[in-house]
Amino acid sequence: MAISKQYLKSKPVCKVTFSILAEDAKKVSLVGSFNEWNTKATPLKKLKNGTFKGVVDLDKDGSYEFKYVVDGTYVNDDAADAYVWSDFAAADNSVVTV
Repeated sequence: MAISKQYLKSKPVCKVTFSILAEDAKKVSLVGSFNEWNTKATPLKKLKNGTFKGVVDLDKDGSYEFKYVVDGTYVNDDAADAYVWSDFAAADNSVVTV
């Protein structure tokens, strides 16, 4: 799992690339506070090496909770900037800060 950040000089936005290795998965999506936890809003594209990858534009100077949904199972990112407890999920959520 990996997260990379590219800050834009022209506007207060950061392009964040999310990727997760899930070779046997059929479908992976990214859910979080930036897309209202909608499992259909941000599907990730499967690459030939089995990694699923996607880019999301996030407003600078913010923190966003997120998880991957791998074939229906919610998964945290080992490379997250932090983790925060969610009473709704009764589990930790990954956090990315830009």
